[in-house]
Amino acid sequence: MALLPVQLYRIRQDDRRGAQLIVLREAESRRLLHIVIGIFEAEAIRSHIAGQDALRPMTHDLLAGIISDLGCTLKQVNVDGLHDHTFYAHLVVEKPDGELVEIDSRPSDAIALAVRTGAALFVEEEVLAEAGVDEE
Repeated sequence: MALLPVQLYRIRQDDRRGAQLIVLREAESRRLLHIVIGIFEAEAIRSHIAGQDALRPMTHDLLAGIISDLGCTLKQVNVDGLHDHTFYAHLVVEKPDGELVEIDSRPSDAIALAVRTGAALFVEEEVLAEAGVDEE
C-alpha cells in the first residue's frame, strides 16, 4: 500500500450535483481528488480555517480534545479506499506508548479533524489513480 501526501486544496460547491466537494491535491503533482461531503462537515472545515471558533466545542473539536487529553496524537489521515463511489479513510492515532492505532472514519470527518490538529493527509495511490483528475 503506497500512500501519497496530499494537501487540502479547497472546498467548493458543485452546482451541477448540488453537493459540497472537498478537493485534495497531490503534493508531488497536479492531480486532484474530489470527495463529496456533507454541508455540516464542509462548514466545520471552512469555519475552522477561517478562525471562527464556536462558543462550545463542535463534534470535531470534541474528538480532537479527547485524543489530546488521553495523551494521544493524530499522526495522519489516510484516504485509503474507494468502493462503489464511496471513499473510505482511517485515522492513524499514536498512543502514549508509541503504538499506532488505525480507526475507521468517513473522509470528511477525518479531514475536519486533521485541519484542527495539523495531522498529515495521505491518499492511497490506487485511489488517486482511480478517482484523481489532472488540475487542468
